[in-house]
Amino acid sequence: MLLKKLCLTLILVIFFSFSAYSADVPSLSASSAVLINAMTKEIIYEKNAYTHRSMASTTKIMTGILAIESGRLSEIVTAKNMEAEGTSIGLKNGYRLTLEALVWGMMLESGNDAAKLTAAYLSGSEEDFASLMNDKAYEIGMRSTNFVTASGLDADEHYSTAYDMALLGAYAVSNPVFREICSAKTKRIEFIEPGIVRTFSNHNRLLSSCEGVFGIKTGFTKKSGRCLVTACEREGTVLVAVTLNAGDDWNDHRKLYDYGYDICEKKELFISIPDGIKVYGGICDNIRIRTESNPISVSLRDKSGDITQQIYLPEFIYAPIKKGDILGEVQLIKDGRVISESSIISSEDVPSAELLPQKKSLFSKIKEIFNLPKG
Repeated sequence: MLLKKLCLTLILVIFFSFSAYSADVPSLSASSAVLINAMTKEIIYEKNAYTHRSMASTTKIMTGILAIESGRLSEIVTAKNMEAEGTSIGLKNGYRLTLEALVWGMMLESGNDAAKLTAAYLSGSEEDFASLMNDKAYEIGMRSTNFVTASGLDADEHYSTAYDMALLGAYAVSNPVFREICSAKTKRIEFIEPGIVRTFSNHNRLLSSCEGVFGIKTGFTKKSGRCLVTACEREGTVLVAVTLNAGDDWNDHRKLYDYGYDICEKKELFISIPDGIKVYGGICDNIRIRTESNPISVSLRDKSGDITQQIYLPEFIYAPIKKGDILGEVQLIKDGRVISESSIISSEDVPSAELLPQKKSLFSKIKEIFNLPKG
């Protein structure tokens, strides 16, 4: 349903108390780094976060999420033209396996052959798939990124920034299938042809050594150096960290998360919406509405400034309506960014007036009682 902005933007003046942060700003080995809140996209820490750099196999985050979003994971792919540099899952021409298996292979084992085959299968060629990658990047908000390869192998004009890769990481882990894959330490994969079984192992050491880390992807080439995109959840707040060209990326990410969770504070923000909206064709003229969650819990570093809310609702709705049906959305906005959102749902059932039994006249009831002929 296409929603119209029903209400004017409402300014919610939130008064935050400032606290003295005990965390020291971390000193990192990475040439570029950033830490963001996955929900609000608020930058918690940055170091050369907008500098163009090659990003090695962290590129496969984009390849993997596009494969998942294609809805074709169960389809069987036949390997061909399997000449691929660098890391691989050992694909040979004629091998057959599912697209899902290829995603597991590229995300855990960082198989360049798996990424290349995925691109060719979904788009016909790696060049055409790169166009798909760039379209998706623009949709996500990655304004300083250009993809050329599906695997992350070095190529002229294949680059991104720490900030853009953090946006990609935050977007990808919001998908439950992607999150399951990138957080797995191992995965047993059965090939269809030949009939072999292989166990893929995740290269991300932080899955076992840093509290709350559940993804996302490692990367390395001589040109890019060590690259790492991770995600971490503690007490319901997800942060995403990125380091590019780092000498000690594991410790860089530990420092970033310790710093980020120390300075971010959760706040309960109350939202306000109309009591109801107009209904046509129902047993009543209006329906009561509410938000799925109120207050909304938001974790923020910068606690100054105003937070506004925008409400999106249709001007009216047609019956029948069931309790819990999603009718619209309310967004909380700070500094031009959506920091949280909640669905607006119906608080009650509204049957269609046409579904109500018609009342019988007294004469009709008498005819039924005495079995009189109709007419």
